[in-house]
Amino acid sequence: MNNLISVIIPVKNGASYISEAIRGIVAQGMNCEIIVVDDASTDNTADIATSLGCKVIKHTANKGQVAGKNTGLKQAAGKYIMFHDHDDIMQQGSLRRLYDFLEQNPETYMVMGKVKDFISPDSSGNSSMAKPDAYWGLFTGAVLMKKELFDKVGLFDNSINTGEIIELQQKMQAAGLKTEKLDFISCMRRIHDNNYGRTAQKKEYSDYAAILRKRLLNKH
Repeated sequence: MNNLISVIIPVKNGASYISEAIRGIVAQGMNCEIIVVDDASTDNTADIATSLGCKVIKHTANKGQVAGKNTGLKQAAGKYIMFHDHDDIMQQGSLRRLYDFLEQNPETYMVMGKVKDFISPDSSGNSSMAKPDAYWGLFTGAVLMKKELFDKVGLFDNSINTGEIIELQQKMQAAGLKTEKLDFISCMRRIHDNNYGRTAQKKEYSDYAAILRKRLLNKH
């Protein structure tokens, strides 16, 4: 029986934090393959990932994190899929908890834990992006899915750069695929000066608007 978990890390220039993220995954003690999709980095991200035993796939040109997820999915051999940002840290034991839930609840296709923000020690000190409470709604190290759900709803839309979790949940809802939420902190989300959410905020708003328009059009 295939109980392999494919953990996919799409990343560009993540050398500062990726080793800590990978070690956090390995420390879970689960049957994992870690697939690092290097999105045309100019630093030694790929070398670090390779040295830590990851499978590394390189984009020769920058395609964005959503396309990186799709690249990883096409190479993933696991029964289950987790996406993990290169700068975040999974909490000890969280992957086991998510895995056990899906194994014990075969009707569920996605299970979500919570994410808790923390300020990176190398941050300039601006904590305005850090939410005070844990929350659901981000992929990174907090969501485990059956790979087969992508056979049912397809890959992500490469034309969006963010908001892909909303798009996926909408597709799952339309297909009648069940999602569950667990009330525990699965992953610590690092807040630092170059967070993707901070640097791509304007694009994020336009992507959310596009997803909403598509949803409204599909209702008619």
